[in-house]
Amino acid sequence: MGYELAEPLSFPEELCNWLETLPFACNMAYQPDFALPLLEVTSANGPVLKVMPVELSKWNRSSQNFLLNQLTNRVQSIRNEGLPTVVIWEDYWLGKKGIVQSRLAAMLGFSAKIPARLTQVRRIDNATTAQFLEANHLNGNVMSKFRYGLFLPKRYYRVLPEGFTFDAMAEELLVAVATFSNARIFEQNNAPFRSHELIRFASLLNTNVVGALDKLLNAFIREKSPDDIMTYADLEWSDGRSYKRLGFEERGEMPPREVQVRVADMHRVRTETTHSPEKPAIEYLTVYNLGSIKYVKTIKPSQTDEC
Repeated sequence: MGYELAEPLSFPEELCNWLETLPFACNMAYQPDFALPLLEVTSANGPVLKVMPVELSKWNRSSQNFLLNQLTNRVQSIRNEGLPTVVIWEDYWLGKKGIVQSRLAAMLGFSAKIPARLTQVRRIDNATTAQFLEANHLNGNVMSKFRYGLFLPKRYYRVLPEGFTFDAMAEELLVAVATFSNARIFEQNNAPFRSHELIRFASLLNTNVVGALDKLLNAFIREKSPDDIMTYADLEWSDGRSYKRLGFEERGEMPPREVQVRVADMHRVRTETTHSPEKPAIEYLTVYNLGSIKYVKTIKPSQTDEC
């Protein structure tokens, strides 16, 4: 007697199946005027999250500018109704599945909660930063000038849930990192004005360090005395309302940006995609992000603001 091999699951099906392990109900629906499926994640109390998975095969076959505009408008429309909405590209699922799952689980309340008040903050070196961000941030590490980490002392490991994987023999556990740029100094009201950028922020996989960014920001402000701090909220994951709660103000939007995905390992790269006869061609796929919202936190109000 023969057996039929099961068809492999599509990316949206695999994502939906994983969401149901948390556990939530996940319903996948297609709409006639939209090429991509919409995953509706619900609890006993109703919808809690909507996810738009972008399959690379469909993206390749589509009119990409049209689909990008559709995607942007659809996300904004759902968020305007008050429901969190996330866009997940298939390359992230294939190349950085653990980070995607960790972020979704945190949004749905299924992460180990660590109060930031139990942690200690201090500057960290470039190697420690790079290792942490490559393992815990979707976009990995980039150059930065100032780097800070939150460490959970061993005496507080008791707050971690049973079965949480970490080195229990270590004296402390790095649970969150934030990186900042050097100061951009310009003149404002006949005085120098120091502006820094918050470049990266990430928590340890499968954790939600409550109050982490606030604590890291305050450590940086105490040490470097900036006049303001700017950052960008990734529109694929949020509209940045968490920044507003920390005193940031919206200062405009950045448009979608073209990104190259290296097909061999499904990693996004910042290198040029040119090749020569001496070097074999590397296959890349062009995708886009949905853009971002610029946010600024003013630390020292300018004289104009005070008037």
